Amino acid sequence: AARIIQNMDPTADPCKDFYQYACGGWLNRHVIPETSSRYSIFDILRDELEIILKGVLETPDQGDREAFQKAKILYKSCMNENLIEQRDSLPLLEALAMVGDWPVASADWNKTKEPNWSMEEKLSIMNSRFNKRVLIDMFVWNDDQDSSRHIIYIDQPSLGMPSRDYYFNGGNYQRVREAYLQFMITIAKMIREDKNMSRDDSFVQEEMAKVMELETEIAN
Repeated sequence: AARIIQNMDPTADPCKDFYQYACGGWLNRHVIPETSSRYSIFDILRDELEIILKGVLETPDQGDREAFQKAKILYKSCMNENLIEQRDSLPLLEALAMVGDWPVASADWNKTKEPNWSMEEKLSIMNSRFNKRVLIDMFVWNDDQDSSRHIIYIDQPSLGMPSRDYYFNGGNYQRVREAYLQFMITIAKMIREDKNMSRDDSFVQEEMAKVMELETEIAN
């Protein structure tokens, strides 16, 4: 309650400017940080919570339950920047190997990988191991017709870009679309270089253009 009162401006006449009356204190006491596009009470609570969580995750293990142990391990792994830099792209290359490699960054993929490649198997691996839904989204949630039970839902997944507008509209959408394609091309080139493959810019651009075309068809 005290925080709400602080964020008000009781000197303003609510009949003339209710927004200033209700939020004037907040506007006078807060400035949007340069790193943010917005700043609200929820942003402050999130920042305060992150400080608390940081302290909790950095405390020594004291017979913690398994869930806490996993959270601390994950936190430590993210903070170990020296090891992250040392491993470089290796985790990504290992993840690609699990899903049958990437044709644009693989020599003779059609001959060496495709014969034993199963889309159903790889989609399940992407879902279970990496929490990534491709082509099909499948999850367990409350049954809309009977809230006392859970059922399996099958749905369309999210797209590579935020919405289908990005695949068809002009203006800023088109600029984002072009940057998205260039991003894919850059990543493919980097992976080819890390795998000591020869430079083939035209092949990479053609393959990524096909990916973009496929995403566009899915969006449609």
